[in-house]
Amino acid sequence: MTVTTSSPDDISAEAMRALKIIESMPGFAWSADADGQFTYVSPSTLAYLGNGRDDLNTAEEDEFGWRRVVHPEDYERVAARWRHCLKTGDDYDAEHRLRRADGVYRWFRNSGRASFDSDGCITQWYGTTIDIDDQKKAEDGLRESEGRLQEIIDAVPVHIWSWTPTGEMAYVSKRNMEFLGITENEFGDFTKVVQELIHPDDAPEVHRHAADCIARGEVFVMRYRRRTKGGAYCWTEGRCEPVRDQHGNIVHWYGVSINIDDQMRAEEELRNSKRQLEQMIDALPVNVLSFSPDMVLTYTSKRYQKKIGPAISFPRNFEDVIRDVAHPEDFAVVCQRALDGFAAGTPFVNRFRRRERDGNYRWIEARAQPLRNAEGVILQWYIASVDIDEEMRAQEALRESERILRQLVETLPALIYCSAPDGKPIYRSRQLSDYLGFGLDGVDEEGRPRLDSTLDAIIHPDDLAAVQERYGHSLATGKPYAMKHRLRRYDGEYLWVETRAAPMRDADGGIVQWNGVCMDIDGEVRARHELQLAQERLSRASQAAGLAELSASIAHEVNQPLAAIVANSHACHRWLSAEPANIERAKITAERIIRDANAAADVVSRIRALFRQSSDTRTVLPFKDVILETRKLLADEALRRGVLIDIDIQEGLAPVAMDRVQIQQVLINLLRNGMEAMGSVAGEKALLVRGLADGGVVRVEVRDSGPDEELPAKIFEPFFTTKEQGMGMGLAICRSIVESHGGRLWAEKNVPNGATFIFTLPAGVKG
Repeated sequence: MTVTTSSPDDISAEAMRALKIIESMPGFAWSADADGQFTYVSPSTLAYLGNGRDDLNTAEEDEFGWRRVVHPEDYERVAARWRHCLKTGDDYDAEHRLRRADGVYRWFRNSGRASFDSDGCITQWYGTTIDIDDQKKAEDGLRESEGRLQEIIDAVPVHIWSWTPTGEMAYVSKRNMEFLGITENEFGDFTKVVQELIHPDDAPEVHRHAADCIARGEVFVMRYRRRTKGGAYCWTEGRCEPVRDQHGNIVHWYGVSINIDDQMRAEEELRNSKRQLEQMIDALPVNVLSFSPDMVLTYTSKRYQKKIGPAISFPRNFEDVIRDVAHPEDFAVVCQRALDGFAAGTPFVNRFRRRERDGNYRWIEARAQPLRNAEGVILQWYIASVDIDEEMRAQEALRESERILRQLVETLPALIYCSAPDGKPIYRSRQLSDYLGFGLDGVDEEGRPRLDSTLDAIIHPDDLAAVQERYGHSLATGKPYAMKHRLRRYDGEYLWVETRAAPMRDADGGIVQWNGVCMDIDGEVRARHELQLAQERLSRASQAAGLAELSASIAHEVNQPLAAIVANSHACHRWLSAEPANIERAKITAERIIRDANAAADVVSRIRALFRQSSDTRTVLPFKDVILETRKLLADEALRRGVLIDIDIQEGLAPVAMDRVQIQQVLINLLRNGMEAMGSVAGEKALLVRGLADGGVVRVEVRDSGPDEELPAKIFEPFFTTKEQGMGMGLAICRSIVESHGGRLWAEKNVPNGATFIFTLPAGVKG
């Protein structure tokens, strides 16, 4: 069928007017027969489609001729609906896109109604096609906007809901439903929602308060517990406000539910923490007060109230509080220090006597600290005080004890000092300072340790090296120090003292300081020196007397046989001089001379036996022990003479069979000779005693550093001496003793100066 427009000749004037009205409508009009083939299409439709008068019903490949004008995505849906309507006579309504002549698709709403004959059969379809493209775009924009709004609502970390003016649930956000684990349909009955979702302890009050707010039109605000989809309850703050029209009538209620479970738990923990803190403060042995920034009392602990008396009144100024509790003698200082601290905003500490409940005063220490906000502004002052009465009394007793101890130290007839672990002087008693003539820092020198400069200033130059060595050894090892030396007095005179020092250690054994004492032994040393000189003089006198007595004894013993020899010699001479010579009588006289000579020899042998020692008194001894013991016997004399005796004994030295006393006499004689030889030497004086193995004998050397003098050849001969007061018997006796032990004694000159006396003894043999 060909679709054409009507001609004025074919219709009446009235129909013509109707047709003009249809064709002037802002839309497209059409009609179709019962099979769905178009019988009329308005010119505006053909103009839009760009078909002119082309036939829309004659496409062979198209059921209705629409495929080339309806959007491909809409065609099957629209064609199916049209088939259904042709079959049933239902009203035809469809929205789809039509292609415009320029190829652009626009949305149209296509509506058709069927016309029936008396038998109910479809005779004709009449319809319109209206452009709704702008409406569709607006609807799409609105849906997009609503989608974005819904996304925002679902993303907001709160639960959104709304009520109708009468309080019925109108809307619940997706987040809210997911949180509660229910659907939107379950919100219809508000009472049921309250009963099922609100904690039983909170539901009655929530229901009552919500109903009251709805009735009054007031804002609803309340905190309560809601059940989550997991069955647990969490704290929620619900807020709902009404929206009113221009006449003030409520048109809707909008509300939010905010999860405050963490906040409520934090507040509960804070309350618990505060309660525990208050309990802890009350349990601690301290008294706590707080003051506002303007120094007004805001808090006192229970312990403070119990200590001081009845409850303190609030508010109360700090100055009034401190005046009420501080001892009158302490008030001025305590108050001023506190006021200065408050004014400067700095922590402060006060120690004072505070009045107790019973009226007695006890010493306390109060410490004040400001609490500041992030900007540094003081929000509160906190003062904590502790009882230090026993400590103060102990300190007072300690000060009194220290005073008594100091008086004791200062009055002791000794010079007392203390040093740091490294030996640096840190204390001197008044007597020691007066003795030296300067205090601790009186001899400080830039770039030198105080210990070195102090020792240089007070120790005799001849004793300084030994003191430094011995003191340094004690500091390094922690062993007690003891030494006799000369100490310089304030007037420059050196006097003998005995210095002793011992370390004071802490609980871990570490040295805290050295405590020492110097005792004046100058009189004792001088007396000992005089005694030794007297003993030496007495010894010489005794030796002279003994020698005189020995000489008299020898003369007495030898005189008779010698006199007989002389007499017999004269008689023999007479018998031989006679005429004639009496040979027989001379022979008899000569025999008498021989007899008397043998008698004299026997006398001399008996005298020599007095000096000969028996080997039965000898024992095998380690030579090192004998040498060390000898040095110990001469220690005082060596100290007096300023001589250092060094010992160098070879390890594993074989023992020697000896008479200990005789060998010690040999060593004493050689060491004394060495010390006397160095008497005129200035500076360091040292004796070296060496012991070493030399083949099958033990070799002992005594080396001195005396003046450069030649050794006389007769040095070991009896009665030969280089000393003004010497008898010349010492070295001769030493040689006799050594030789009686099977050894040998000799002397060698040192280079560049001094002498070495050497003797050997058989190793490990008992003579």
